[in-house]
Amino acid sequence: MKYLITGASGFIGSHLAEQLLQQGHSVINIDNFDNFYDYRIKIKNTLDSVQYFSDFEFSGKEEDLQQLAMRVNSENYTFYCQDIRDKKGLEEIMKSHAVDAVIHLAALAGVRPSIERPLEYEEVNIRGTMNLWELCNEFNIRKFVCASSSSVYGNNEKTPFSETDNVDQPISPYAATKKCGEILGHVYHNLYGIDMIQLRFFTVYGPRQRPDLAIHKFTKLISENREIPFYGDGTTARDYTYIDDIIDGIMKSITYLEEHSRVYEILNLGENQVITLTEMLSSIEQALGKPAIRKNLPMQPGDVLKTNADITKARALIGYKPDTDFQNGIKKFVEWFLRK
Repeated sequence: MKYLITGASGFIGSHLAEQLLQQGHSVINIDNFDNFYDYRIKIKNTLDSVQYFSDFEFSGKEEDLQQLAMRVNSENYTFYCQDIRDKKGLEEIMKSHAVDAVIHLAALAGVRPSIERPLEYEEVNIRGTMNLWELCNEFNIRKFVCASSSSVYGNNEKTPFSETDNVDQPISPYAATKKCGEILGHVYHNLYGIDMIQLRFFTVYGPRQRPDLAIHKFTKLISENREIPFYGDGTTARDYTYIDDIIDGIMKSITYLEEHSRVYEILNLGENQVITLTEMLSSIEQALGKPAIRKNLPMQPGDVLKTNADITKARALIGYKPDTDFQNGIKKFVEWFLRK
């Protein structure tokens, strides 16, 4: 099978590409390498995903991306530096490949940045996604897995969060764009018969995690004996999901779509285990064997108080079965961080 993955040089996407390649499938990677964080991290992710372990000499972004394409492109893997807002560019790529399914992971991420740049989030997360659906219809691609987010639940008072809960009250532009993606996805499913699963990811962590996210940021700052920004009183809580379990959920979603038709589903992918900010920090301190230097700060606008995934539906529909508890997941992450 040939899969087009948007964002396949990112955290989740590079792990998914690696898994699909190991199973003998072909991958088309569309990633625009924007300036959200250091592009060199994405280059390393890409090289790791194709098991390319030779030295890579960095010289400059444009030259490095050209060098990357030369090193990773093969019969089963093709890399394109491409923005999903550019529909014509996407169209040229799809003309060149017989795509069996699209796994759409690319997005402008982050709650706090979305408050500062809401119009850009709309352009990428809504218009960019619609470009993909328009082209799926044009090129008769009828299988589509889409990354949504637990942020759509906002400050839902009912826990655990269920896919049947009302999610009409997002508290950040990022969350609103993800909710729009779910609604518009149903439109394309209904009008054009695109089978689709929307996956609400719950705070994904593990090797290759983005450096701006809390677990990675805290681990780096503690290891360097620097202050960590500690927002609120430590009681905010998240359902942290280890990367291996997320990839398992995506793979099982792909299989489900390939075996069924007339599908439109929304699924939670989480661990169903709630960890407070204080507990998260303590786990990192224990894994590193070092105490944190805390800088206490007030809660940030747009931050939710708690997330907790009800994964009953994912278990029943696709056989999703997460098996990485938080303490083991943090241990694995820290081991990766210390040797990278």
